[in-house]
Amino acid sequence: MATIRDVARLAGVSVATVSNSVNDPGRVSEQLRARVLKAIESLNYAPRAAARSLRKQSSGLLGLIVADITNPFFTELVQAVEGIASQQGFSVLLCNSDEDPAREEKHLQVLRSQWVDGIILATTGDVSLSRSSLLSQIRVPVVLVDRAFDGLGLDAVVLDNRLAAHQATEHLIRRGHRRIGLLSGPTSVTTGADRLAGYREALLASQIRFDPGLVLEAGFREQQAYDATVALMRLPQPPTAVFAANNLMAIGMMRALSDLDLRCPDDVSVISIDDFAWANVFRPKLTTVAQPVREMGEMAVKLLTDRINGHRSGTGSTHMLESRLVIRESCAAPVQGTQPEPMPVESAPSR
Repeated sequence: MATIRDVARLAGVSVATVSNSVNDPGRVSEQLRARVLKAIESLNYAPRAAARSLRKQSSGLLGLIVADITNPFFTELVQAVEGIASQQGFSVLLCNSDEDPAREEKHLQVLRSQWVDGIILATTGDVSLSRSSLLSQIRVPVVLVDRAFDGLGLDAVVLDNRLAAHQATEHLIRRGHRRIGLLSGPTSVTTGADRLAGYREALLASQIRFDPGLVLEAGFREQQAYDATVALMRLPQPPTAVFAANNLMAIGMMRALSDLDLRCPDDVSVISIDDFAWANVFRPKLTTVAQPVREMGEMAVKLLTDRINGHRSGTGSTHMLESRLVIRESCAAPVQGTQPEPMPVESAPSR
């Protein structure tokens, strides 16, 4: 088994620097700590605290990496995960990738060096070769939540995002809208791609032609959604309704409509995926498609602890949960004369 001196020699630093990198990282520069962590990874070195944990067969720690801690969805998810983990005797180490794949990989490396018993990961996008390799080297169970990866054989707990987007779009169509704008998430993320697909499927099911000019990618971020909403509403023929594919984008959308002096739902109807406490505070109260966030978090912990305790083995499976339409006040029939002429439709994409 590698020693701390082996790590120091490989990293080209002192033993004290290795110790500080593990136990007091604030005293070490990022550059030096990265060298030490790389050496630890190469040598499979286990610090003393981790070695004690290995002898006990458990550290009592779970890692949780979320994509954006400012998003109320992830705040609620963290609360659910921490609550159920605590009931089972685990503490949770929380990491925020801020939608940055490189930062996510760094968090995975750190959690690996801390010898957590398992990791719950809300990833930032498509799996890269480096991330795939890193995940395959992690010797503890990993459960994906909210966003899935194909081909890695990991357990995942996700929303039926196509269904959720279909519900939102269909609700607007039933109110009479035919020109519906979409504030989309990045299609490199499964949630973004699937919600765009669900939007298209709902349009095509109602014989409404998909217009790519009404879809603007806003990165699941508030300010980007604000800018995209302004762009949509300044089109020569603006949409009569706008669908925001998550709650942060809904906030940016509503802020933009207010700054443009557009009344909702008199001038434009709005709907979003993700219900949150503030939806009832907006005027009008927001119609949303709610995710079962607490159920997602609790199921992710259960899948993880079942693998930790040896009650679950083999290739992982994906557990898909359904959304719920919450009708409030932000959707109404469009103003007469604002609808486009019917256009031929294209073939619907396969589900």
